[in-house]
Amino acid sequence: MSCGCKTSGDSAHSCGPKKTANGCENVNTCGNSYKLSVFDWLSNINNPAPNRCDFVEVRFKNDRKSFYKNVNNIPLHIGSVVTVESSPGHDVGVVSLTGELVKIQMKKKKASEESALKIYRQANQKDLEVWQEARKKEDAVKLEARKIAQRLGLEMKVTDVEYQGDASKITFYYTADNRVDFRQLIKDYAGAFRTKIDMKQIGFRQEAAKVGGIGSCGRELCCSTWLTDFRSVNTNVARYQQLSINPQKLAGQCGKLKCCLNYELDSYLDALSNFPSSSTTLETEKGKAFCIKIDVFKKKMWFAYVENSIAWYDFDIDLVKKLISKNKRGEKTLPLEELKQPESSLQSIDLIQENNVDRFEKKNRGKNRNNQNKQNNHQQGQKRNRPERSDKSEKADNINANSGNAPKQQQKPQQKTPAEKTVATSDTDKKPQNNPNKKKFKKKYPPKKDKNA
Repeated sequence: MSCGCKTSGDSAHSCGPKKTANGCENVNTCGNSYKLSVFDWLSNINNPAPNRCDFVEVRFKNDRKSFYKNVNNIPLHIGSVVTVESSPGHDVGVVSLTGELVKIQMKKKKASEESALKIYRQANQKDLEVWQEARKKEDAVKLEARKIAQRLGLEMKVTDVEYQGDASKITFYYTADNRVDFRQLIKDYAGAFRTKIDMKQIGFRQEAAKVGGIGSCGRELCCSTWLTDFRSVNTNVARYQQLSINPQKLAGQCGKLKCCLNYELDSYLDALSNFPSSSTTLETEKGKAFCIKIDVFKKKMWFAYVENSIAWYDFDIDLVKKLISKNKRGEKTLPLEELKQPESSLQSIDLIQENNVDRFEKKNRGKNRNNQNKQNNHQQGQKRNRPERSDKSEKADNINANSGNAPKQQQKPQQKTPAEKTVATSDTDKKPQNNPNKKKFKKKYPPKKDKNA
């Protein structure tokens, strides 16, 4: 279910009206696309009062979550804005999870119930106004902090800034390759911003998660959308998947190896468990052969001679296992040329041609042409079988001559011979054709002059 709030990636999100602390009373899950949102699949189950969980999960900015104890038994829902205990002062956050799932999350993250802080109240109007005003200053403070660090010549980068809910403390998140001495930096920050300063170093992957972006796959980065725990990735993962060790292709926007290399690692390891070792050598009658390449999907291994490594021969893993067992018995196998079976020629299919939009029209064009030729041949045959028109026209003239009182009928034009047609066409080319509908007038000639006058 969704509350229809249409917000994305905002930790200050509230499912209720603007600048209110009421959450979704009828909905137990928040419909926004923020990556710290949790789906409560136990929302429809009512637990007995004695076993009721008094702990609530609250999320803040920069992927930060904490567990707080609801001492006053305030009715809270997912999306409620609450004021919680902090040092110093208080902080403002959004409830991300309630109910029995909080106990499971606390057990998973090994959070102790005794050290959990308290929830004071639901955030009132004054708390929300102070919180929103502090959040608006963060961008300007981040730019000023970068200028101060650059002026001091420190090799660090201020990635993000977070104000506490009561604006009594600022936390600066920074990245650095080496250790940074920021004793003078904290003094300058405290003098410039007039508040308590807290510095927290993060990794490059956490920085990429905060900045966000589009990966090489064309989608948003996993670390900025749903990935919260960053597992270590090494080059052995790429070797297991038969990938070339190219830093430009294997590295992500954070400069480290891509986290998605771990996604298919388990399936590759399961497939490689049936393969012989890639360091195996075959004893043939022609010499030793070593493995050059492995194809996990086709389940094949490529071998080449030690003396001539240019020619490669691919075999199925079942045949390779038989050859290895034969070598273990002390027997040499046949040469690789003789072991190689001729592959059956497969009929190639042009996928581009099959997916062409005009593929149906091209097939119908031939049929249409054949149909047109058949119709033309049929018409020509009918014309040949017809009698000549000259006989019909002569009979019609005789009938008209015999019937004197009969009304005059228009005579049909006689069919001309090819020679007459050519003469007629030449005459028409020379003389302009007269419009049959145009009225004909008699030509008036001038009077002749008398020669004797």
